[in-house]
Amino acid sequence: MKKNKKPLDRLLLFFSWFCASLTVGILLFLIGYIAVRGVPHIKPSLFALTYTTQNVSLLPALVTTVMTVALSLFISVPLGVFSAIYMAEYARKGNRLVKLVRVTAETLSGIPSIVYGLFGSLFFVIWLGWGMSLLAGAFTLSIMILPLIMRTTEESLKTVPDSFREGAFSLGAGRLRTVFRIVLPAAAPGILAGIILAIGRIVGETAALIHTAGTVAQIPGDLFASGRTLAIHMYALSSEGLYTGQAYATAVILLFVVIGINALSAFAAKKLTEV
Repeated sequence: MKKNKKPLDRLLLFFSWFCASLTVGILLFLIGYIAVRGVPHIKPSLFALTYTTQNVSLLPALVTTVMTVALSLFISVPLGVFSAIYMAEYARKGNRLVKLVRVTAETLSGIPSIVYGLFGSLFFVIWLGWGMSLLAGAFTLSIMILPLIMRTTEESLKTVPDSFREGAFSLGAGRLRTVFRIVLPAAAPGILAGIILAIGRIVGETAALIHTAGTVAQIPGDLFASGRTLAIHMYALSSEGLYTGQAYATAVILLFVVIGINALSAFAAKKLTEV
């Protein structure tokens, strides 16, 4: 027999449904607004290999975005994952170094991106002499997403039951084999979720990249060449005021890129879970 719900329970249930519906509604409104304003301006000229003021091509920015994401993850993922493995699996409880690293990571997570951009400009661009380049932008973004990858990986490792480790140890496996053969595969979906969040931050970043990677609307010829990502490309077009429609079209493509990355990552996480 069902119990009658109290008025407070009904109110909280209504409030929860209202907040959820409002969130979904805002998301659908934003997607619909961007699609209505941008889809009519998606033309073959937007995907020309070379950018000109006539075609306002976004293809160079798309290629630069992929290169920036790949290079940033190549730098930050190994550092973040292995640091988290040390803190979660090897360091003793109450280790002062681990506490210091955690506090530092949490502090870095709250720093505005423009501060990272100014640091990257002073250190990588000027002091190291890399200039406005893809490499300077990727290293700056790597520092920015490193705390996120570290924290999500560490929390994912902590969620793996201790019985997994104890079972591996009882069968004669060493700590290194246990971590890489038992613990990491079990924590892979959570680690992948952190990497997805990092990719989302890289793709949508503008302030840090404007001061480090530059805004050149061409495909970088090498790591020391300047380039612009899709987010910077969209910002540049909208700030000029001459290509507003193309800016919305770029936003549509950027939205599809983010959705595609999330879908692919979710599929990979599902496969890892099944294995």
